[in-house]
Amino acid sequence: MTRVDRLLTALALPEDEAVIVYKPANLFYLTGFTGEGLALVGLKGRAVITDFRYAEQAEKQSPGFSVLSVEKGQTHEAVAAGLCARWEVQALRYEDDAMTVRTYNGARQTIPGVDWRPLTDDIERLRQIKDESEIVLIERACRITGESLERILPEICEGMTEKELAVRLEFDMLRHGADGLAFATIVAAGANGSLPHAVPGEYRIRRGDLITMDFGAKVGGYCADMTRTVALGQPSDEMIRVYETVRTAQRMAEESVTAGADCRAVDAIARDYIDAQGYAGRFGHGLGHSLGIEIHESPRLNATAVSALQANQLMTVEPGVYLPGIGGVRIENTVLVQNGSCRALTLPTTDLLIL
Repeated sequence: MTRVDRLLTALALPEDEAVIVYKPANLFYLTGFTGEGLALVGLKGRAVITDFRYAEQAEKQSPGFSVLSVEKGQTHEAVAAGLCARWEVQALRYEDDAMTVRTYNGARQTIPGVDWRPLTDDIERLRQIKDESEIVLIERACRITGESLERILPEICEGMTEKELAVRLEFDMLRHGADGLAFATIVAAGANGSLPHAVPGEYRIRRGDLITMDFGAKVGGYCADMTRTVALGQPSDEMIRVYETVRTAQRMAEESVTAGADCRAVDAIARDYIDAQGYAGRFGHGLGHSLGIEIHESPRLNATAVSALQANQLMTVEPGVYLPGIGGVRIENTVLVQNGSCRALTLPTTDLLIL
């Protein structure tokens, strides 16, 4: 069963309805197409609508789909309107979290006579459970990410800037098989480590600094995500204690990740331990998130989560402690949820490495 077939089955879509897809991640998931455009799918047909720049690309990437190219001055919705008329579509399911008001209003005018009904994350719910081909790509991305860290660690030295370290990590991933970067690399050294989403800057690494590196390769359209915190020279006793607190919390939470586990309860395992060590309020983000085509997907591991984990979901487990003016520690693995356990895909050690 194709991914489109799974979607149509999940929606119980009747013959007189169709799904219009705008979001790049959903478009790629359903069709394999990575260019600009939209897709229209239903029981009476499936099509990718694009323009001259991407028509040939779409033909190669989207077997089983009709590829239609807009003419000069024509909108994608105008082509979709022709298909809707041919397929006798009475209702269109659309991504209500993606369409702007302008796009929505324009599409309704261009495709008249149909009822517009929100999808409410139906495609994203299918994307939560990864198939074998997706897991293989994410494993490869994680392997490239971890191996890049291990190659770059010996190069870290006093006086190197955060930005230089980030560039070296990124270049190494691209050089060794990554198609791109899963997200903008985070490198935060010294006191900057208290910033969970620090932007690498001109700060020069000093001896005694802890250095947090959060980065990931992208392979075949799928993301990896890993964070490691290392020390250049001997860190302070306080930061060693912070590190061991985070490392223990990360291990405890990861060991609780299994199919059927409550997402909020998994988060609480790490959060309660960190709070008990005297760092209440210093772990201010969720424990983790799913990932795949996008770096942040559902479900989430946090204090407000209401779902349970399922086999073949990919999750990050990434507790942290952040001390303003002093520094911080975050340790993150990407793990594959299994029945009875999980499997870490990011393999470099989580022991404190003193370079």
